[in-house]
Amino acid sequence: MTQRSILITGCSSGIGLDAARGLKARGWRVFATCRQEADCDRLRTEGLESFHLDYADEASIEAAVSEALGRTGGTLDALYNNGAFACPGAVEDLPRGALREIFETNLFGYHDLTRRVIPAMRAQGHGRIVNCSSVLGLVGAKWRGAYVATKFAMEGLTDVLRIEMRGTGIDIILIEPGPIATKIRANAVPHFERWVDWENSARRDQYVALRGRLYDQKIKKDVFELGPEAVTVKLIHAVEAKRPKARYYVTTPTYLMGALRRVLPTRALDWLIAKG
Repeated sequence: MTQRSILITGCSSGIGLDAARGLKARGWRVFATCRQEADCDRLRTEGLESFHLDYADEASIEAAVSEALGRTGGTLDALYNNGAFACPGAVEDLPRGALREIFETNLFGYHDLTRRVIPAMRAQGHGRIVNCSSVLGLVGAKWRGAYVATKFAMEGLTDVLRIEMRGTGIDIILIEPGPIATKIRANAVPHFERWVDWENSARRDQYVALRGRLYDQKIKKDVFELGPEAVTVKLIHAVEAKRPKARYYVTTPTYLMGALRRVLPTRALDWLIAKG
């Protein structure tokens, strides 16, 4: 059998890194991409095929797809869109530029990369495109409006693509993790500092607590938090099962919120989420 191939984004750490290692261990040919060349170098030292891909840079997306297809002779069995970042802040304090920046990576980059691999998958008659969403693609949460907006938008775009790809042999799949042990909180700090003028906000006092959670060293796991390997388990099923699911929930909060949004009135769900 020809070795199956997958392109994974955001492999410098966390979910992407665990996915790359896990699928390589299962015999997949893994193209583990990162935004920083230093991270690519590090991954290559452990035997992964790694090269540059930055969702915010269209040229890098084009080059990465060309590199992957060039190495396989024009085929690609799966794509895992994983890389993303957060920009914490109250919605009223998020300037237009903050939303533009986060959508470039968390949505437009996913879409651009997906469009570029579909022709190869159409030509070979099969493929799996897996988008990493979030419990925050199902329900909103305070201080996370920018991230929530990108995930809600991605859920909708993915749903429509899944419907449109029926009959092509290309499966479109969502993975929706809840709290996972990654660096997303620490990586959010520069975006918060760049865009949110918290000192002049009407919510200044509330930002003091938010800043504590952002800047303080994490000393214990969040409630229900799992390691990245929990996502990899679902990814393996998504790319290897004969009939993959359209959605894969990961962690208890995702299952809970997925159920509650179907049964609770909107105001009741708002109250519950606001209580934390």
